[in-house]
Amino acid sequence: MPKPVLLTVDDDPEVLRAIERDLRSHFSEHYRVIRAESGKAALETLRELKTRNTPVSLLLADQRMPQMSGVEFLHQAMEIYPDAKRALLTAYADTDAAIQAINDAKVHHYLSKPWDPPESELYPVLDDLLEDWQANYRPPYEGHRVLGNRWDARSYELRDFLARHHIPYRWIDVELAAGDAEVRQLMAALEGQSMHWPVVLLKDGSRLNQPTTARLAEQLNLHTAADSDQYDLIIVGGGPAGLAAAVYGASEGLRTVMVEREAPGGQAALSSRIENYLGFPSGLSGSDLARRAVAQAKRFGVEILAPQEAVSVRLDGQYKFVKLSSGAEISCHALLIATGVQWRKLGVPGADRFLDRGMYYGATPAEAVSCQDEDVYIVGGANSAGQAAMNFSKYAKRVIMLVRGDSLSTTMSQYLIDQIKQTANISVEYNTSVVSVEGGERLESITVQCGASGQTDTVATSGLFIFIGAVPHTDWLAGVVERDELGFILAGRDLVRNPATRKKWPLEREPWLMESSVPGIFVVGDVRHGSVKRVASGVGEGSIAVQFIHQYLSQV
Repeated sequence: MPKPVLLTVDDDPEVLRAIERDLRSHFSEHYRVIRAESGKAALETLRELKTRNTPVSLLLADQRMPQMSGVEFLHQAMEIYPDAKRALLTAYADTDAAIQAINDAKVHHYLSKPWDPPESELYPVLDDLLEDWQANYRPPYEGHRVLGNRWDARSYELRDFLARHHIPYRWIDVELAAGDAEVRQLMAALEGQSMHWPVVLLKDGSRLNQPTTARLAEQLNLHTAADSDQYDLIIVGGGPAGLAAAVYGASEGLRTVMVEREAPGGQAALSSRIENYLGFPSGLSGSDLARRAVAQAKRFGVEILAPQEAVSVRLDGQYKFVKLSSGAEISCHALLIATGVQWRKLGVPGADRFLDRGMYYGATPAEAVSCQDEDVYIVGGANSAGQAAMNFSKYAKRVIMLVRGDSLSTTMSQYLIDQIKQTANISVEYNTSVVSVEGGERLESITVQCGASGQTDTVATSGLFIFIGAVPHTDWLAGVVERDELGFILAGRDLVRNPATRKKWPLEREPWLMESSVPGIFVVGDVRHGSVKRVASGVGEGSIAVQFIHQYLSQV
């Protein structure tokens, strides 16, 4: 934590230098002494210190200053640093004004000029004030802060980005400033500055107005550029399958780089609780699983580029060249595609308008806290929807699951079904679907239709979370590898079973289990045609694929 600040203000340069000298002589070991030549300059300094999260313990101002008196300055400064001790420097003739300032402006003490000798006329008074300040001081949060509006899509994007990268931050909803003293102080510090929400205040003191995630990643020094232009193995996608392949590949000596366009962990990282993963009898969150896997991969020397996106692949002999969204190109002998899938879009009127402004695809566990005592609607009936419902039930007043089918048993694990039945504030509406979403600046209501009767009802809500199946992200591979009609990548026996795709295989040997139509390009996880959509299955595929990659590399 930075040293608390002692700020002294005086328009007389000679007096200002003298008080600064005496303050530094006695307090510099534990405090930082700053001076300002006017009340206006001092207020600007305080605002900057506030945005940098720097504590201020003492304000010492001269009473007789042009434009702004010492009392006027201290009164305004109290809005920014209400807990700082306030002292007034006065001439003998200003004693009455000083006493009035103590009564009316909550000035803690006044000191007469000159203060010689400081050992008896200055230090004892300030020591007492600072001792009192230290006794009541509570250190502020020292990490990154995001200021914005809960219903602003960019604000949500930044919060989601930081959460998925496991970067601690504090979220400050500027709409709640009137009810939170600390937020009011921060807003007062930003007053008069050109601010457009969201604003990110980094712990190093820098400020970003409406940053993109790429800009934020740059400021946070996230690893987005490759250290080399050639690798043994490039893995595109950082979900469970990609992470498992990275761990096994690097641990077995392959120079490995993983490219992830959002954050390591994939959709699995959004799961609030995974209770059927082998080896964790009490379950674990998807975020925790991703964090552990990333740490393990880095320990074996895996280079992780995130956020970074692969946009195309070209082939040149035995080499595969992957072009990144940054414009850089990296090459490898073996390429593993583990890009997973994206949530299928809700194709109803209003869906695009309210995206990330009350309507969300998936949900980070932290988002549930924002829905305290609200009615939340979840669309979907698979495990991801069930895990989200259980997490939201801890905070929301009611959680209503809207399921298109007439049962959960064909799409959800039994342990989740049992938990949902035992949770009083979760209800499941079968044979229902959302037909429209409505609102003004944010989502305010949805219209739900019963499939059996055709009846529609409009219900008020500010939280709609979509978990309705998935589509692969493979357009960037069109013309490179063979895909099915939905875009999933064909591999192994699925590739050679169909005569139309079999002829695309160029070698005499059969393709290995997870090898695509291009020798040396492998595919694992949810993006593979016919895969089992489970975390453990993805991890298993990722680890198995490395054995086939070794076989391939031994032959090139």
